[in-house]
Amino acid sequence: MPVEWLTRPDKAPASPGAFSSGGVVARACLWPHRSLPRRGFAAFILITFFLILMPTVPLLGTPVLWGLLPFLLGAVALLWYFLDRSYRDGELTEELVLWSDRVRLTRRNPRGPAQEWEANPHWVRVEMHESGGPVENYVTLRGGGRAVEIGAFLSPEERETLYGDLRHLFARVA
Repeated sequence: MPVEWLTRPDKAPASPGAFSSGGVVARACLWPHRSLPRRGFAAFILITFFLILMPTVPLLGTPVLWGLLPFLLGAVALLWYFLDRSYRDGELTEELVLWSDRVRLTRRNPRGPAQEWEANPHWVRVEMHESGGPVENYVTLRGGGRAVEIGAFLSPEERETLYGDLRHLFARVA
């Protein structure tokens, strides 16, 4: 699952109280699912290159090959470019850090500045919109005067699990 709890929500202390050390109670990193790893990407490009060149074997030594070759290589180059761009767009990450007195959600976009949201965890409400949101089981955090989405790139099942973890976590801190 593309959610990694660096500090588990079930290990969070029950109410830290007035004499808490102020350390991190929980930390989670979220990222989009990558169905094709980098190693598979290279293998896919190599196999595609050989499969595209296979029909040109009978054309070896003819001028027709030189007419087709730029288009065949251009198709492989475009495939490489768009798959690589997909990887760069998938570098989106979200990091949720919870202390006893505040919570911060940082979204690092692949192109553009990072976005941050902070609030007091005692006033944060975790909400899941099963329908009506941009995606199924849309999870939001409401507090600090606004609502922010979290994990919109996850699958519906992963968002349900995230929702349960966040509700449990915020209930323990409050």
